[in-house]
Amino acid sequence: MTETTKAAPKAASGWINVAVDYGPLVVFFLAYKYYAPDGPDAAGEILAVIRGTGAFIVAALIALAVSKLRLGKVSPMLWLSTVLIVGFGALTIYFQDQRFIQWKPTIIYVGFGAALLIGWFKSKPLLRYLLETAFEGLSEAGWLKLSFNWGVFFLVLAVLNVALTYTLSFESWLAAKLWLFMPLSFLFTFTQIPMLLRHGLKLAEDEEVLQNPPHE
Repeated sequence: MTETTKAAPKAASGWINVAVDYGPLVVFFLAYKYYAPDGPDAAGEILAVIRGTGAFIVAALIALAVSKLRLGKVSPMLWLSTVLIVGFGALTIYFQDQRFIQWKPTIIYVGFGAALLIGWFKSKPLLRYLLETAFEGLSEAGWLKLSFNWGVFFLVLAVLNVALTYTLSFESWLAAKLWLFMPLSFLFTFTQIPMLLRHGLKLAEDEEVLQNPPHE
């Protein structure tokens, strides 16, 4: 009974993290699909993007509030992501240009990737400060390897996002953000677990590791 009681808040917290991280993107996708025109309609397409972006901004701010109220904290990555969503979302609405939203992930990926790799080069595992207590027991060497691996992965995602931006329609790109980038992030996180376990990660933290991968 005691173990079940202790596990429940952790599981709930994990799902809240997932909702906070990816909920705004899902809202953006659904809002855009709802307002998107059935046929070729440039004006209708722009209007759908603007409405979807407005919903995206509101959802991001709600996610920030939920993280603070339900989890008691807002991670540095969530702060940065929310600031960029609001900033680039406002530019998208003002200029009526969807490219601002499409380039936002690339800027985040490049920024995080470069920061992690520079930190790794200087033997400073910056990912430890971003993820805080998510990887309890992980050694310094483990944090350095994790920072390097995620730094490289972020740069790969940046290149992939640029390629998809120029080769796919906005609707297809948006679907890829939801159905390609999210699974890739979880899959990559899963591949890191053996290395993390070899460097001191406690077995009890496996579930949290899977539920809280770094995100854009």
